[in-house]
Amino acid sequence: MTLTDPASTSAPTRSTRGGLRLTLLWVLAVVALAALAWFSLFVGSRGIGAAQVWDALWHNSSGLDAEAVTGYRVPRAIISILAGSALGVAGLLIQRLMSNPLGDPQILGVNAGAALAIAVAVGLLGLTSVWSYVWFAFLGAVIAMAVVYGLGSAGRGPLTPIRVTMAGIAVTAALTGAVRGIALLNPAAFDRLRVWEVGSVVDRDLGVAQVVGPFILIGVVLAFIVAPAVDVVSMGDEMATVLGVRVERIRVVALVAITVLCGAATAAAGPIGFVGLMVPHAIRLTLGASGRWAVAFAAVLGGLVVLAADVVGRVIVRPDEVPVGIVTAVIGGPVLILLVRRWEGSPA
Repeated sequence: MTLTDPASTSAPTRSTRGGLRLTLLWVLAVVALAALAWFSLFVGSRGIGAAQVWDALWHNSSGLDAEAVTGYRVPRAIISILAGSALGVAGLLIQRLMSNPLGDPQILGVNAGAALAIAVAVGLLGLTSVWSYVWFAFLGAVIAMAVVYGLGSAGRGPLTPIRVTMAGIAVTAALTGAVRGIALLNPAAFDRLRVWEVGSVVDRDLGVAQVVGPFILIGVVLAFIVAPAVDVVSMGDEMATVLGVRVERIRVVALVAITVLCGAATAAAGPIGFVGLMVPHAIRLTLGASGRWAVAFAAVLGGLVVLAADVVGRVIVRPDEVPVGIVTAVIGGPVLILLVRRWEGSPA
């Protein structure tokens, strides 16, 4: 007779069940995202029926309704999903790489750096093509991240989440003021930047998605590759080194992914805030997913949040609408307050 340890037989079973549960939940999240994307095609300044949407998508029909669907609402849905996925994954990497529960591309100044670089490209250099100024977005994101990291680590004491967060808030305020100043110096550029600078997917075409889509895909793939190692790094550099993780290499790859994701999302939709803050906490509190599963959920839930914010912005005020960045700020502000209160009340 062969004796087996009950723990050794039950552990794979629990792991298998956990994997099946996460798979099912991820598929449901994808279905919800697809359903919301379909619903978004009907919602706007005026309602469009299912028959008109179907004809516009599959029968190449003409007319105002068809143009509204294919030339306006389809690009908005695609760009919302792309930008949301990028911000969700970037926020996840920031929070886990820096062990900072308040980590968010907007709060830490990464989006603001990309936004300032784009404002310079559009307002001062006269660039209008997304393909021409997306590179400025990457450069601005890198510089902003370096400045925040430098300010957070300057002086005495170790680099702590609160120091990084305070440095990010200061840098964000300064860079946002610079964006407003550039817009005021150039009235023509101000007209183009006025809605974009608060985060919006209005007046975007499929060409924007074609430019930023490959960059976002590269960023998500990089995040998926390094996600398990980033979780180990979040336990501390010494522990990660003992476990065989090349900390500096993983940190560099993760920072590259964050820069690409934030730069592409900002180039496409402007500096949308709080998505990268809310999505990782939702994953941690409701799913408990980590590693690559966390990245997979962040990509889907990030797109779901931004697309939902865009739909809500169309419905709240008619015939006008509220930009998606304002909707996410209204939702994310209270979430940030709750997280700060919970963080302050937690034991050191």
